[in-house]
Order: sequence, then C-alpha cells, then structure tokens
Amino acid sequence: MLYAATIFLSSFLLFLVQPLIARLILPWFGGSAAVWTTCMLFFQALLLAGYAYAHLLVARAPAGKRTAAIVHIALLALACLTLPIAPGESWKPAGGEEPIHAILLVLGAAVGLPYFLLASTSPLLQAWYVRARPQGNPYRLFAISNLASLGALLGYPFVVEPLLSAHEQVWLWSSLFAGFALLCAGVAWLTPAAAPAPAAPAAAPPDGEAQPVRLWVTLAAAGSTLLLAVTNHITENVAAVPLLWLAPLTMYLLSFIVAFEGRWYRPQWLWPLVLAALGGMTWLLVDTEHHYRLPLQLAVYLPGLFLGCLFCHGELYRLRPAPQRLTSFYLWISAGGALGGVLVAVVAPIAFNGYYELGLSLVAIAALAAVRFTAVNRVARYAALAFLLGTAAGAGYDGFRAQEDVRLAVRNFYGLLRVKQYGTPGGQDELRRLVHGTILHGEQYRYPKFRRQPTTYYEPPSGIGAAILSKQDHLDRVGVIGLGAGTLAAYGRRGDYYRFYDINPRVVQIALSQFTFLGDCEAHIELALGDARLSLERETPEGFDVLAVDAFSGDAIPVHLITREALALYLKHMKPDGIVAFHVSNRYLDLIPVVQRIATENVAYAVLVADDPEDDDERSRSDWVLVSRSKAALATPEIKRRHPIEIEDQKDWRTWTDDYSNLIQILK
Repeated sequence: MLYAATIFLSSFLLFLVQPLIARLILPWFGGSAAVWTTCMLFFQALLLAGYAYAHLLVARAPAGKRTAAIVHIALLALACLTLPIAPGESWKPAGGEEPIHAILLVLGAAVGLPYFLLASTSPLLQAWYVRARPQGNPYRLFAISNLASLGALLGYPFVVEPLLSAHEQVWLWSSLFAGFALLCAGVAWLTPAAAPAPAAPAAAPPDGEAQPVRLWVTLAAAGSTLLLAVTNHITENVAAVPLLWLAPLTMYLLSFIVAFEGRWYRPQWLWPLVLAALGGMTWLLVDTEHHYRLPLQLAVYLPGLFLGCLFCHGELYRLRPAPQRLTSFYLWISAGGALGGVLVAVVAPIAFNGYYELGLSLVAIAALAAVRFTAVNRVARYAALAFLLGTAAGAGYDGFRAQEDVRLAVRNFYGLLRVKQYGTPGGQDELRRLVHGTILHGEQYRYPKFRRQPTTYYEPPSGIGAAILSKQDHLDRVGVIGLGAGTLAAYGRRGDYYRFYDINPRVVQIALSQFTFLGDCEAHIELALGDARLSLERETPEGFDVLAVDAFSGDAIPVHLITREALALYLKHMKPDGIVAFHVSNRYLDLIPVVQRIATENVAYAVLVADDPEDDDERSRSDWVLVSRSKAALATPEIKRRHPIEIEDQKDWRTWTDDYSNLIQILK
C-alpha cells in the first residue's frame, strides 16, 4: 500500500501540474491551443528523461548499498527548494519571437526538476517494489498510476479551476509535492538496498524475442499518435468545443488502465472490435455528409480511439519482460510515446499543409493489427489484411479531397489556415474565405464593385459596425485585436488610423497577399505582430475611438484578453467616450455575463448588440458587447438603431481576473 499510495500521489500531481502550468503561461504566448500542444511535447520529453533516470538508477547503482536512495532523496530535497512552481515575470517574452523554444525554457525553469522526479516515480518504485516483494505483480501498479492520472485530468477543469485562483492552485500543488517528497524519501530509505535472489525468469514473449524493443516503441508511438491525431481532428476539423480534448485523453488513459490490469485484454475476443473500430473511423474520415455532426463523430472516434489504444497497450502488456527488466520496458514505452508526440506536434506541421496524420495513424494501427492478429486465427489474419487495405485507401482519398476548393493551405505553430475559393472566377459571385480549423475568420467578394464591403460578423448591422459608424463624425482611431482577413479595414476612410494586432505571422501574410481589405483601405494602417495584450502593455495610450476585441470564436479562447485587468488596460488606451467592442459570438460559451462583470468592476457600461439576420441573409449571426465609460457613447442613434440590450449583471459570479477564470460556468 505504501508503494501504491506514493505512485498514486506522484501520478496525480504529474497530470495536475500540466494544465496548471499551461494555464499560467498561456497569456504570455497568445492563449493559443498550440501552447498546450507544446506543453505536451515538453511533458512527454521530460517523462522520457524521468524513465531513463529510473532505469539508470536501478541498473547502475551498486548492489548492497543505499547509493540510489541517497541520490533520489537529494534530488527530492533540491526539487523542494524550487517551490513554488509559478514562473517569474523575467521569463515573460518580449513579443514577436519564435514561441516554441521560449515555452520549453520557461517550463524547464518553473517545473522541470519536480516534474522530472514525478515522472521517474512509477517505474522506479515498481522496481523497488520487486525488491521488497519479489512475488508481487508490479505492472498492476502502472494501472494505479494511470487511474491517478485520470483523476487529476478530470478533476482540474471541473473542481480545481472553478474553485481556486491560479495563485491558490500553485500553493496547493507545491504543498502536495512537498508531502510527496517526504513520502517518496521514506519509501526510498525503507526499500531493501540489495535485491533478493531473482525469481524464475518469465516466459519468452510470443514473438520469441528476449526484448522486442522495436515493437515496444512502435506500439507505444502508434497509440500516442492516434491520441493526438483524433484530438486534432475533433477539435480542429469537427467542432471547436471547449475542453473537448479531455475526452480523447480520458480514453487513452483508460486503455492503459484496462490493459495493464492484466486480465481484461484478450486478442482472441477483441480482434473483431478493433477492426470494426478502424473501419468506423475510416468511414467517417471519408464521409463528407456527417463531417460536422459532433455527436456521431464522438460516438465513433472515442470508442475507436479506446479500442485502438487498448490494442496497442494490450499488446505491450503481453510483450512485457520479467519484472527485473521493467525499467527498460517503461523507458522504451515512454520513448515511443514521445516519438508519437514529436511526429504530430513538430513533424506534421512542418511536413503537411493539412491534418493528414489521422489517416496515417489509422493505417499504422491497421498494419500493426495485421501483424499481431496473424497468430489469432486464419479469419483474423485475412480480415486484418483486408482492413489494412481499406484504411490505406480511405486515408489516401481523404488526403486528396482535403484540397477541394482550397487556394492556399498553410500550417504552423498556431494551427491550419486555409484560403478557400468559390464562385465563378471574375464573376460577381467569386468569393474567398479564410478558415482556421472550423472557424471562419473572414470572407471577401472579389468582384471590384463588392470587394470593399464588410462581410460576415462585421457588416453595418453588427455591433462593431454600429460602434465604428457612431464615431464617424470625426477622423477615427480604431484598434483591432485579431486581424483575420482584415475585414474591418473596409470601414477606414482617408485620414483615419487603424491598428491591427495579431500573434500569427501567417495570418498577416495571408491578409496582405490573398485579400485586398488592407490594400484597398484609404486609412493609415499599422500592423503589430505579437500578443495584443503584451503589445498594449508596452505602448503609450493610443487614444482609440473604438477597440475591437475579436479573439473568442474558437474553443481555446485567450482568457487573458477578457479579464478585469485586460479591460482596464483597454480602457487606458481609449478616449473618454471610446467603445471597446467584444466579439462574443460562440456556439459553446456564453461570454456575455463575463464581459458585463468585468465592465462593472471597471466602472463602465455594457450593452449587447445581437445581429440575427433572416435565414436567407448572407451575413453571419453575431453578438457584440459594447463597453464604454460614457453612457452617452452607447446611446447614439447608430447604436440605438440596433436595439441594444441591457445585460443582467450576475453578481453571484466570481469576476474573471488574471488569477481566476471558470470555463465550466459559461458552457452553453
């Protein structure tokens, strides 16, 4: 129980710190979902380093001495000296630099050593458990480890984040780590220094290899790749639902728990289910009719991910070595997991201009199934081969079809951007759209008569249209957070000043090369590359008449742009009667009460302008909350014509600040 309790606490802290530290540094790097992907890469790499340390400590420590225990206790003490884990302000980026290496450096400085030791705990204590209990089954402790990880994963968004501020979360985690360090140090000292006589060697793995390292790595990498590919697909290509990434990761951890429990994975029973899951996922991959039906996608991909990973992890359990070699086994498993992470997070954005890794991961799982199910029976063998061919054909078809109507597709740290072309070239219906994942970020009619007209969420009946038009009795100074296609430049007149903020250099390139809103605009245009809030913090007051905050249409909303402190910063850059316009159109989050609360906290007024056109109208439905310290600024004829709505103040809600936010509370 002592070993199990220590492993449980270490794995709980291991998965609790991941969203915690990511939440702390998100505001520094634009609040992008790509920050989480980079954090995952860091955690996988450090997990590999922790497993390598555990293997070396067990394999190289002198027999009969407490060298390993002393080294580990010393590192635990050193890690406690780095607490609390909050990164210092000196690590905040200046803005505009390449984000990946900066994220890795700040994570290493803030949480590197504690995470490294937590990562090493499960394999290390399992090896020490073998010393203390030679006849026990240490691999079941790995199932306990993943159960704790699952608890932390689900507990953070539903319990920890809604109840505790970021500062309180840091101190809670740091206190729990100090308790873990004491517990782990006690286990290290109580574990026998010399291993007893080795138990009888385990039976050779089914393939006859003593240590099938390549197969260990391949199976682990396939499961990791499938996890990240499915996550990217349902969050980027299907629906930008907040916290949706939790569901695939839950399935992944459950597959480890079931597989390493040791009694439930039986290939002779499960091979039809695994092949059926591959077939279902391949079908949805190529089926365009049901592409955006989220319930159906989840009903197929989540069980499919679970069964695919259960196959990979179940085969890993069947190929496990004798307990005396378990640290090397876990080391190679973690290497495979890290390899899968590198392939999806690093290689795919560089090598691909679309999300092709899902099809490739399905082909990889099908190929492994064709190899491993050969020994089950003849039917399983030929069925697996048939499904391999079908999956490869489906992945190829999906890759070709992804280029339909696409004029340009680019992919980088911030995701996939596609410029799509519709209509008759040169005709009045020629239309160009900028799409980020599933989110429309602007469109423009190419016909000369129509190309300077604002479109979608930005037309004159919208809240932002009303705000800008209400200020056109003089030359405007307009700020825009979120460039997109540059649509709001369509309102610019000669002598006006428009300043656009965007963190993604690819968006800037596309707005200049694929759309003409910026080029056609007669106003003076400036583009500021980098996180908007960091840029505004460094700038002298701009004296904006209108500031559009247009960054909340996706799932990974940049929370740092919609806090009490953020609005205070915006108001500092406004004229006394200036209007801050928050674009809160979102299918899954109700951000309207959040804006009302932060407006009240900043002694400002807020109204909602909801533009809900008829079904046959070409403009998009939009919700804009207009905030100003001048009540008269929100009562001009241009705004009153849009029938602004007074927003009920949710006084019992805790205000969003840089230290606190609660996504669960605002889910629709």
